[in-house]
Amino acid sequence: MSEPSIQRDAEKRRLWSTARAVIEAENFKHKPSGKKSKSRWPLFVRILRYFKFLFKITGLYRRGYKNTFSFSVREHTVYFDNLPEAFDGYRILYMADLHLDTIPGFEQAIIDRIKNLKYELCLLGGDYRMSNSGSFKNILAPMEKIASVINAPDGAYAVLGNHDTVLMADREDELGINLLLNEHLEIKRQEQKITITGTDDPFRYYTDQALYALENSGQGFKIALIHTSELSGQAAENGYNFYLCGHTHGGQICLPGGQPLVTHQNEGREFIRDFWEVNGMKGYTTSGAGVSGLPVRFFCPGEVVLFHLRKK
Repeated sequence: MSEPSIQRDAEKRRLWSTARAVIEAENFKHKPSGKKSKSRWPLFVRILRYFKFLFKITGLYRRGYKNTFSFSVREHTVYFDNLPEAFDGYRILYMADLHLDTIPGFEQAIIDRIKNLKYELCLLGGDYRMSNSGSFKNILAPMEKIASVINAPDGAYAVLGNHDTVLMADREDELGINLLLNEHLEIKRQEQKITITGTDDPFRYYTDQALYALENSGQGFKIALIHTSELSGQAAENGYNFYLCGHTHGGQICLPGGQPLVTHQNEGREFIRDFWEVNGMKGYTTSGAGVSGLPVRFFCPGEVVLFHLRKK
C-alpha cells in the first residue's frame, strides 16, 4: 500500500493564492456565472436580527441553541458499479460547516462524536469560521484539537468554503490537515486507485482553475470535494462518481417537516440536503455540524457523516 499523494503544482498554487486574495478584497461574489453583487447581504443581516428578536421574545432561542448540540453521526452505505475491488468497504468520514467560532467550545462536541469512529480517510468540506472577513486565528486552536483526534490512515484533507480565507493555506502543517486547492489526491491499493479532487469555493471565490481541475483529473473512480453543489454538472460531465458538498446547513432553521426558510441555494431544492443525482453521478449535501448566522437549529439536526463505499 503506497502513501496517498497530492498532485500539486507550486506555480498554480501561487496564482490561485493571488487571485483568491484579490477576490477577498472585492465587494463581489465570483461565481461560475460571473460576478455578482453582495448587495443583498445587508438585507440578510436585518432578517437575522428579526429572527433573533422573535426567537428571544417567544422563548425559542434557548431551545434552538440547545438543538445545535444534538447533531449525530450518520452512516451511509453507498454502492458504485466501478468502485475498484481494493476499495470495497472503504470508509470516509465527512465533515463540513463547522463554524467553530459561533459557539464557544463547540469543537469538543465534534470531538466527542468522532473520537471512537473507524475510517480510512477524513474529508472536510469548508466553512471553519463564521465571519466572512477579519482574523481567523481564533479557530486555529479548535481546529488543531479536532485534527489531533482524526485517526485516518490515509490522512485528513480539506477544501475552503465561502467563510474561509486564503491565509489558511499557510497553516496546513500546523493544523495537520492538507488543503486541496484545485488539486487531486490519489489513494492507491493493490495497483488500483481512487482520485479525490478538491476545488476552491464556487459560491464566492470561483476561478477557472476549479473547472480546469475537474477537467484534468484523469480516469477511474473519482470523488469531487467542493463546498457547494454549483459545480455538480461540470463534475458529472467529467466522469466523477461521487460529489460531496455542504454550505446549506440543510436549512438550519426549518419549519416542521424540515422545510427550510433560508438556504443560499440556487441550484434546486434537491441539493439542499442528503442524497441527489446528476447524470448518473451520486451526490450528497451534508447538513453540516455547526451553525452560522444565529446559533440555533430548528427541525434540522446537524451531522457528521461516515460513508461506507461498496462495489455493486
